[in-house]
Amino acid sequence: MNFRPIHPGFFEKPTLELAEKLLGQYVVHEHPEGVIAAKIIETEAYMGAEDRAAHSFGNRKTKRTEIMFGKAGLVYTYQMHTHTLMNVVSGPIGIPQAILIRAGEPIAGEDLMQKFRGNISRKDWSNGPGKLAKALDVTMNYYGHHWSEQPLFIAEGPGISEVEIGPRVGIQNTGEAVHYPYRFSEKGHPMVSKYR
Repeated sequence: MNFRPIHPGFFEKPTLELAEKLLGQYVVHEHPEGVIAAKIIETEAYMGAEDRAAHSFGNRKTKRTEIMFGKAGLVYTYQMHTHTLMNVVSGPIGIPQAILIRAGEPIAGEDLMQKFRGNISRKDWSNGPGKLAKALDVTMNYYGHHWSEQPLFIAEGPGISEVEIGPRVGIQNTGEAVHYPYRFSEKGHPMVSKYR
């Protein structure tokens, strides 16, 4: 398959709309060992200053979150335990919103994905945000990169047939934000993370 970076204008949408439009696009890593790609099947929006679950709640600006105040389409990576998590900065400059890429379906470079994920079933290679980054071998080095530029980029994909919208996963202790319907996924896809 021949993947080409999406136009940077793709990212200039309201955050919730972009979170839904990212479904069915490809996240592609032109890795030194070969091209790896996954179809995005699950995203979560984080709405910045007024969203208790967002790293930038209350307009908190730290070394970690400063990229969230930048232009739409920048890569916001952060570490959680031993995992790197990949986010798309969204919203206008100065409004610190972002979208977590939560899960993907392997499309290309499956031999490399298997190598990076070890001896586990294909279904578990990329069915969570840290697993997906590991399968694509994406590290913190991409912090501040733009998702429309090689070697790590979003490419136009086939889209999806039906979107499921619900609350986000794993954000306990965030008050009313626990219930916000900011999680978007491909309905019925077996690799969407389980809601607990």
